[in-house]
Amino acid sequence: MSTDRITLPTATPPATPPATPTASRSGRSRRRTVKRALVATALVLGLTAGGGYLWLSATSDVKVTGSAACTDVTATGPGDRDAVCGTLSALTSAWGDGDADAYGRLFTQDATYTTYLGTHYQGRQDITEAHRALLGGFLKGTRLADSILGIRFLGPDAALVTSRGDTYTGSRPDELTKVQTYTLVREDDGGWRIAAFQNTQRQSVMEKGSFLLAPGTVPRAEK
Repeated sequence: MSTDRITLPTATPPATPPATPTASRSGRSRRRTVKRALVATALVLGLTAGGGYLWLSATSDVKVTGSAACTDVTATGPGDRDAVCGTLSALTSAWGDGDADAYGRLFTQDATYTTYLGTHYQGRQDITEAHRALLGGFLKGTRLADSILGIRFLGPDAALVTSRGDTYTGSRPDELTKVQTYTLVREDDGGWRIAAFQNTQRQSVMEKGSFLLAPGTVPRAEK
């Protein structure tokens, strides 16, 4: 009997057919479609966000704009309103004249001054020198605009004044972008000077968004 083994042929798996040009084009087409969809979605989201920002900006006007004439404001409490208004008028005049020394003399020796950037100055000399640099530098030739929101006397020798304000060149702006608080005191010589000043930049779009999200935050005068 023969001992030779019979070797059977091994089955060869079928080869994967090469990608056809049509299949390759179909894959590229799908990728292009996805990219276009992503770009279109990004554009829609961008336009929606931009439109929302513009809408918030356009609807963020305030109702209480104050009075450009300080002496037209009715003060509360006992005190000399006209003298306080005179100090604020002298302040805007000194700024317009670019006179840092005259500007600084309207503050008490130990006055504090906080800008809308958060920069804090301590004392008349500090305030004067800072404004010498500002009025001789990038704010040279600007003027101050203010609109008084309220004058409240804490007694015959102390007053709080709130206002809207801004710097400008050319025509006075219709919208004043900062909100300011002045604390004035009457000193021994009878002159009213600023003991503290706080300046805040109004973020109109963020303010409007806050009012929409939390209506209870709307000031009573703005309702």
